[in-house]
Amino acid sequence: MNSNKNLVFLGMMGSGKSSIGKLVSKELNLPFIDIDSLIVENAEMSISQIFEKRGEIYFRNLEEKITLRSLKEIKSVIALGGGAFINDKIRKKILTDHFSFWLNWDELILTKRIKGSKKRPLAFESTDQEIRKMIKNRSKIYAKSNFKINCNKLTKTEIVKKVIKIYELN
Repeated sequence: MNSNKNLVFLGMMGSGKSSIGKLVSKELNLPFIDIDSLIVENAEMSISQIFEKRGEIYFRNLEEKITLRSLKEIKSVIALGGGAFINDKIRKKILTDHFSFWLNWDELILTKRIKGSKKRPLAFESTDQEIRKMIKNRSKIYAKSNFKINCNKLTKTEIVKKVIKIYELN
Protein backbone atom coordinates (compact mmCIF):
# COMPACT_ATOMS: atom_id res chain seq x y z
CA MET A 1 0.00 0.00 0.00
CA ASN A 2 1.52 3.31 -1.03
CA SER A 3 -1.16 5.58 0.36
CA ASN A 4 -0.25 8.32 2.81
CA LYS A 5 -3.60 7.90 4.52
CA ASN A 6 -3.72 7.03 8.19
CA LEU A 7 -5.51 3.99 9.58
CA VAL A 8 -7.91 5.29 12.21
CA PHE A 9 -9.58 3.00 14.75
CA LEU A 10 -12.90 3.98 16.23
CA GLY A 11 -15.56 2.36 18.35
CA MET A 12 -16.84 2.19 21.88
CA MET A 13 -14.61 2.35 24.89
CA GLY A 14 -13.38 -1.17 25.55
CA SER A 15 -13.50 -2.20 21.88
CA GLY A 16 -9.73 -2.65 21.59
CA LYS A 17 -8.81 0.41 19.54
CA SER A 18 -5.49 0.90 21.33
CA SER A 19 -4.46 -2.76 21.57
CA ILE A 20 -5.42 -3.56 17.96
CA GLY A 21 -3.92 -0.27 16.78
CA LYS A 22 -0.58 -1.08 18.42
CA LEU A 23 -0.51 -4.55 16.83
CA VAL A 24 -1.41 -3.19 13.37
CA SER A 25 1.22 -0.43 13.61
CA LYS A 26 3.86 -2.98 14.58
CA GLU A 27 2.86 -5.33 11.75
CA LEU A 28 2.89 -2.53 9.14
CA ASN A 29 5.91 -0.79 10.71
CA LEU A 30 4.00 2.50 11.03
CA PRO A 31 3.94 4.98 13.93
CA PHE A 32 1.16 4.49 16.51
CA ILE A 33 -0.76 7.42 17.98
CA ASP A 34 -3.14 6.91 20.92
CA ILE A 35 -5.34 10.01 21.26
CA ASP A 36 -6.39 9.29 24.85
CA SER A 37 -2.72 8.95 25.88
CA LEU A 38 -1.91 12.29 24.22
CA ILE A 39 -4.81 13.92 26.07
CA VAL A 40 -3.58 12.52 29.41
CA GLU A 41 -0.04 13.69 28.62
CA ASN A 42 -1.22 17.15 27.56
CA ALA A 43 -3.52 17.69 30.55
CA GLU A 44 -1.10 16.02 32.99
CA MET A 45 -3.99 14.13 34.58
CA SER A 46 -6.02 11.00 33.87
CA ILE A 47 -9.17 11.15 31.76
CA SER A 48 -11.25 10.54 34.90
CA GLN A 49 -9.51 13.47 36.60
CA ILE A 50 -10.11 15.70 33.56
CA PHE A 51 -13.85 14.88 33.66
CA GLU A 52 -13.96 15.38 37.43
CA LYS A 53 -11.93 18.61 37.66
CA ARG A 54 -12.56 20.30 34.30
CA GLY A 55 -15.68 18.63 32.91
CA GLU A 56 -16.65 16.87 29.70
CA ILE A 57 -16.73 20.05 27.58
CA TYR A 58 -13.09 20.81 28.43
CA PHE A 59 -12.19 17.19 27.63
CA ARG A 60 -14.03 17.23 24.26
CA ASN A 61 -12.35 20.52 23.24
CA LEU A 62 -8.93 19.11 24.10
CA GLU A 63 -9.79 15.86 22.30
CA GLU A 64 -10.78 17.78 19.16
CA LYS A 65 -7.61 19.87 19.13
CA ILE A 66 -5.29 16.91 19.71
CA THR A 67 -7.13 14.61 17.27
CA LEU A 68 -7.19 17.15 14.42
CA ARG A 69 -3.48 17.85 14.96
CA SER A 70 -2.68 14.11 15.01
CA LEU A 71 -4.63 13.52 11.79
CA LYS A 72 -2.10 15.74 10.00
CA GLU A 73 0.46 12.96 10.39
CA ILE A 74 0.86 10.67 7.40
CA LYS A 75 0.94 6.89 7.28
CA SER A 76 0.24 6.41 10.97
CA VAL A 77 -2.09 4.19 12.95
CA ILE A 78 -4.38 6.24 15.19
CA ALA A 79 -6.62 5.02 18.02
CA LEU A 80 -9.41 7.50 18.76
CA GLY A 81 -11.16 7.87 22.07
CA GLY A 82 -14.64 6.32 22.17
CA GLY A 83 -16.46 9.63 21.66
CA ALA A 84 -14.12 11.34 19.17
CA PHE A 85 -15.86 10.14 15.99
CA ILE A 86 -19.11 11.70 17.29
CA ASN A 87 -17.47 15.12 16.75
CA ASP A 88 -18.48 16.46 13.30
CA LYS A 89 -15.11 18.10 12.52
CA ILE A 90 -13.16 14.99 13.47
CA ARG A 91 -15.54 12.63 11.63
CA LYS A 92 -15.54 14.72 8.41
CA LYS A 93 -11.73 14.95 8.39
CA ILE A 94 -11.36 11.20 8.93
CA LEU A 95 -13.94 10.23 6.29
CA THR A 96 -12.40 12.61 3.74
CA ASP A 97 -8.71 11.87 4.19
CA HIS A 98 -8.16 8.59 6.06
CA PHE A 99 -9.12 4.92 6.34
CA SER A 100 -11.47 4.41 9.29
CA PHE A 101 -12.09 1.05 10.94
CA TRP A 102 -14.96 0.54 13.36
CA LEU A 103 -14.20 -2.23 15.85
CA ASN A 104 -17.74 -3.41 16.43
CA TRP A 105 -18.72 -5.69 19.30
CA ASP A 106 -21.96 -7.07 20.69
CA GLU A 107 -23.62 -4.82 23.31
CA LEU A 108 -23.35 -7.47 26.03
CA ILE A 109 -19.60 -7.93 25.52
CA LEU A 110 -18.97 -4.18 25.60
CA THR A 111 -21.22 -3.65 28.62
CA LYS A 112 -19.29 -6.29 30.59
CA ARG A 113 -15.97 -4.75 29.58
CA ILE A 114 -16.75 -1.16 30.50
CA LYS A 115 -19.30 -1.25 33.33
CA GLY A 116 -17.89 0.10 36.57
CA SER A 117 -14.50 0.95 35.09
CA LYS A 118 -13.02 3.91 36.95
CA LYS A 119 -10.95 4.67 33.83
CA ARG A 120 -14.15 5.34 31.89
CA PRO A 121 -15.97 8.31 33.43
CA LEU A 122 -19.02 8.09 31.16
CA ALA A 123 -19.61 4.46 32.08
CA PHE A 124 -18.41 4.29 35.68
CA GLU A 125 -21.72 4.95 37.39
CA SER A 126 -23.97 4.02 34.47
CA THR A 127 -26.48 1.20 34.54
CA ASP A 128 -26.40 -1.58 31.93
CA GLN A 129 -29.40 0.08 30.27
CA GLU A 130 -27.62 3.46 30.08
CA ILE A 131 -24.50 1.85 28.62
CA ARG A 132 -26.56 -0.05 26.03
CA LYS A 133 -28.31 3.19 25.06
CA MET A 134 -24.92 4.91 24.61
CA ILE A 135 -23.70 1.99 22.47
CA LYS A 136 -26.85 2.10 20.33
CA ASN A 137 -26.64 5.88 19.82
CA ARG A 138 -22.93 5.90 19.04
CA SER A 139 -23.21 2.88 16.74
CA LYS A 140 -25.37 4.91 14.34
CA ILE A 141 -22.45 7.30 13.91
CA TYR A 142 -19.71 4.66 13.97
CA ALA A 143 -21.56 2.99 11.08
CA LYS A 144 -20.41 5.87 8.85
CA SER A 145 -16.83 4.59 9.04
CA ASN A 146 -15.14 3.26 5.89
CA PHE A 147 -14.88 -0.28 7.23
CA LYS A 148 -16.72 -2.22 9.90
CA ILE A 149 -14.97 -5.12 11.60
CA ASN A 150 -17.34 -7.44 13.50
CA CYS A 151 -15.04 -8.59 16.28
CA ASN A 152 -17.29 -10.89 18.37
CA LYS A 153 -15.90 -14.19 17.14
CA LEU A 154 -12.40 -13.06 16.17
CA THR A 155 -9.12 -13.21 18.06
CA LYS A 156 -6.87 -10.14 18.20
CA THR A 157 -4.65 -11.76 15.58
CA GLU A 158 -7.61 -12.36 13.25
CA ILE A 159 -8.80 -8.76 13.67
CA VAL A 160 -5.31 -7.46 12.87
CA LYS A 161 -5.06 -9.69 9.76
CA LYS A 162 -8.48 -8.55 8.57
CA VAL A 163 -7.60 -4.85 9.00
CA ILE A 164 -4.26 -5.26 7.20
CA LYS A 165 -5.88 -7.15 4.31
CA ILE A 166 -8.49 -4.39 3.85
CA TYR A 167 -5.82 -1.69 4.11
CA GLU A 168 -3.58 -3.38 1.53
CA LEU A 169 -6.49 -3.83 -0.91
CA ASN A 170 -7.34 -0.14 -0.73
